[in-house]
Amino acid sequence: MLFSTLSSYFEKLEATASRLALIDILADLFKHSSKEEIEKIIYLTQGRIAPFFEATEIGMAEKQVASAIAASLNLKREEVLKSYSKLGDMGLAMQSLNLKIKNQKSKIVHLTLLDLDTDSKKPLSVQEVLEVLTQIAKTSGLGTVEKRQSLLANLLRRADEKSAKYLVRIPLGNLRLGVGDPTILDGLAKAKLGDKSKRKLLEGAYNRTSDLGLIAKTLWEKGLGGVSKLQVIVGKPIRSELCERLPSAEKVIEKMKIVSVQPKYDGFRVQIHKDGEKISMFSRNLENMTNMLPELITGSLKQIKAKSAILDTEALAYNPDSEEFLPFQETTKRRRKYNIEETAKVLPLRAFAFDILYKDGQSLIDEPLSKRLEILNKTLVPDDTLIMAKTQTISDPKLLNIMLEDSISKGLEGVVIKKLESPYAAGGRNFNWVKLKRAQSGELNDTIDCVILGYVFGKGKRTAFGAGALLVGVYDDKKDEFVTVSKIGTGLSDEEWQEIHKRADKIKVAHKPARVNSVIEPSVWIKPEIVIEVLADEITRSPIHTAGSAKQNSSGEKEPGYALRFPRLVSFRTGDKKPEDATTVKELIEMHRLQNKK
Repeated sequence: MLFSTLSSYFEKLEATASRLALIDILADLFKHSSKEEIEKIIYLTQGRIAPFFEATEIGMAEKQVASAIAASLNLKREEVLKSYSKLGDMGLAMQSLNLKIKNQKSKIVHLTLLDLDTDSKKPLSVQEVLEVLTQIAKTSGLGTVEKRQSLLANLLRRADEKSAKYLVRIPLGNLRLGVGDPTILDGLAKAKLGDKSKRKLLEGAYNRTSDLGLIAKTLWEKGLGGVSKLQVIVGKPIRSELCERLPSAEKVIEKMKIVSVQPKYDGFRVQIHKDGEKISMFSRNLENMTNMLPELITGSLKQIKAKSAILDTEALAYNPDSEEFLPFQETTKRRRKYNIEETAKVLPLRAFAFDILYKDGQSLIDEPLSKRLEILNKTLVPDDTLIMAKTQTISDPKLLNIMLEDSISKGLEGVVIKKLESPYAAGGRNFNWVKLKRAQSGELNDTIDCVILGYVFGKGKRTAFGAGALLVGVYDDKKDEFVTVSKIGTGLSDEEWQEIHKRADKIKVAHKPARVNSVIEPSVWIKPEIVIEVLADEITRSPIHTAGSAKQNSSGEKEPGYALRFPRLVSFRTGDKKPEDATTVKELIEMHRLQNKK
């Protein structure tokens, strides 16, 4: 497939505001993709050159991409940056400058820039684009910046105007298509299985491997039977199992009977993969974190007694002087790419291992939790870097309350309660795992993870910040869309308002994203990417918000949605959670049901 053809599909995806249209466009694209290129097309559609979990970043900053554009168009970098500053998108800047030069050349000699070099007119294939982008990503050593700029500039010289627009967005990680993984799965199901409702047949393999390219390639080559045989692979992260909520220890025991209880650590999820002497580590949102956590690499090699294994852990920052675990805001300071060794000395991490998913060639995700914990206990050698999470089996709500209070007294969030007989539900959220946090009964004291969908221009003092209120939503996992739940105007410092405006403008879009369901129109729409933690007084019903709303109830009346009363921002979950990991509509409705009305 020519990259210009793929770019035409990208343009259609970017222009649509309908999720159903997204699926139809993707299905048509995939139908026209061969088995040799379907994997590559999937990654490029994700704005990537490899799966999310592979540490294959193209690694070009805005100024470097601007330099490549300038070289390809024979302009000064400052002119490119000026256009970028005006338009807010490097792809649009490339498109605008290309058009400007084309018009100028047309007036003089009726030639476009690309007509000046007949060799540059050879059409770019998807294969060639991926190969060059991969070469850019792997370039290192002396002169890396210049080499990368030269490689990208050469690609742009051969690209048509439409292709160039998307080519410059990929190295910046901002393709702006509004396509999520579930939507790609829908497109694959419709293209190959005839119906998007058959996505469920592909989701199991996706949850085990987290690799949409692998799933597509296998589906094209070996059919649905081949996809169903895809199993856990060391080095490919398993999508994390998530927790439901219950309001009290009494309700937990009533519903779950005999349970395993572990402390709920306020850190970030780290899935540790050991393959011989190679250690890989992944975050909950599939980011490869291996190089960020040197002490956990050393600890894993020393403490994991297996040739190959996958452990599910929670990592926390630790203060050796006071012997205390630090809050999440401190822990997140370790999510950095520079000065890693120095930061590790000042802010060392400890990883609490609470599950094992694989050992020595054998997947354990279908084994009951009780057996997995036995295997984990035999696999992890005691030491002070990787620590076995304290686990207790109970059936008495009084004991559960004591454990809850004990965890809270140590500065932890609460406890996680698990059914002993439950398998590991990769990518699932059900009542096999339940979290119990401080004072969840009564008024709403638990936080909610929301996604920023847009912002409203500021007034008065906030005029200088650009953003005065944030439109936020939660995730409807049944419909794969983001629905509104509140507008937030409190909880941010002046500096944070300025920062959120700066971050949001990098991902702003011209129209409502296809996967956003909202009746409220903000001043600026943004891609649903930024996850924030929000605290509110309670959850109420609202006719203007779309979370949990229905067109009509049994009486024929419009069913109102759910909203947050007096919401305030607690923290940003940057890098910790994908937008699809935000609180779900189902969770929100359950939290509303469990509220005690005064």
